[in-house]
Amino acid sequence: MRLRNKAGATEELLQHPSIVIQHAETKKGKWHEVFGNDNPIHIEVGTGKGQFLTGMSQLHPDINCIGVEKYDSVIITALERIQDAGMSNFKLLNEDVINLMNYFEQGELDRVYINFTDPWPKNRHEKRRLTYEGFLKMYEQVLKKQGEIHFKTDNQALFEYSLHSFSKYGMILHNVSLDLHNSGIEGNVMTEYEEKFSRKGMRIYRCEAQFR
Repeated sequence: MRLRNKAGATEELLQHPSIVIQHAETKKGKWHEVFGNDNPIHIEVGTGKGQFLTGMSQLHPDINCIGVEKYDSVIITALERIQDAGMSNFKLLNEDVINLMNYFEQGELDRVYINFTDPWPKNRHEKRRLTYEGFLKMYEQVLKKQGEIHFKTDNQALFEYSLHSFSKYGMILHNVSLDLHNSGIEGNVMTEYEEKFSRKGMRIYRCEAQFR
């Protein structure tokens, strides 16, 4: 998918360092100081335009949220949403998820959200999938003991792959849903893609995977 550059996005992100955290490596192990409290910290990798975490932040003001997104032309919309809502418990990192361990100390996070990530369907691209073993090792390092990954996708093949990947890694699966919107699960916050796909009648797959 080719993303359109948004004129002035990079400069605009730099104008809001209290929301879009610069030099994130200097915050490693100090994120509670950034938020000014000891509340749990949840991150979303590939946060996109921020609709999901904006909703989560509003529903759960006692949780600190961080959206990680490498494309400045996309994350600029998340910044605008945070400004419009006036939230103080939502920060952004304009960084690549592959570098998470540079920005978070071991056991610093409580939960990781992975929503509608690129399925990378070709076998030769397996290592790019955000539920691949290499990424799971990284998440395990930055999460607290028994931390959780909450995963949603519209792609059945990726979901099946991810369930296998989680299980092979030794994680415990909870609340596995093959049709989220008809499952009765409460408190679901939709992403932009989720709204789009559900309007088309497509199934949404979801699960929670917990490290031991």
